[in-house]
Amino acid sequence: MSNHSKDDVRVWLVERTYSDDEQNLIILTYATPDGEQYYRKERALTSFTDVRDTTAEVDAKPDNLGMVDDPDLQKQYAAEAR
Repeated sequence: MSNHSKDDVRVWLVERTYSDDEQNLIILTYATPDGEQYYRKERALTSFTDVRDTTAEVDAKPDNLGMVDDPDLQKQYAAEAR
């Protein structure tokens, strides 16, 4: 993220899914290395010429992180983040 601050949390790409509700929407899920928190980004696939890099990690504002309540999902996210 371009406005990086010392309070930002580094999260890692753990899942990429396609929305069932809307066409051409990709949901990128990033998680903390312990799998306890996640950050979601939604991307519309508008055209082939629209260049937006998808990186393996991003820095997220703490207020934008959600809690992962499912222990199995926490383990999965932690394994993927590593």
